[in-house]
Amino acid sequence: MIFEKDGNITLVIQEKCSIPELVKKLEATYPKFKDDNVIINLLVSKDVALSNMKGFLEISTRHREANHSFVIVSNQIDLDEIPDEIVVVPTVKEAYDVIEMEDMERDLGF
Repeated sequence: MIFEKDGNITLVIQEKCSIPELVKKLEATYPKFKDDNVIINLLVSKDVALSNMKGFLEISTRHREANHSFVIVSNQIDLDEIPDEIVVVPTVKEAYDVIEMEDMERDLGF
């Protein structure tokens, strides 16, 4: 797992661990990025399945309740199957766009 910081955005890149292992590591290192918007890059992951993606539900909900964006990047799953509480986009560029839009919504009080 690699952390890259870009302003108020932390990009987490999964390299070798499984998604359940990644979720556990994110929970353990949460204080490191709790005040940032977060992008989880799963583009190189081979175990992207709905059952694994649901593991992000708790951390995503907690992060969003704290008024921060939590976006997962994956092009290997049907986006219609993902629960509404988890934001998944197919590219890193779109993840940055989602964060920008959510920042504007927060600034406007939505």
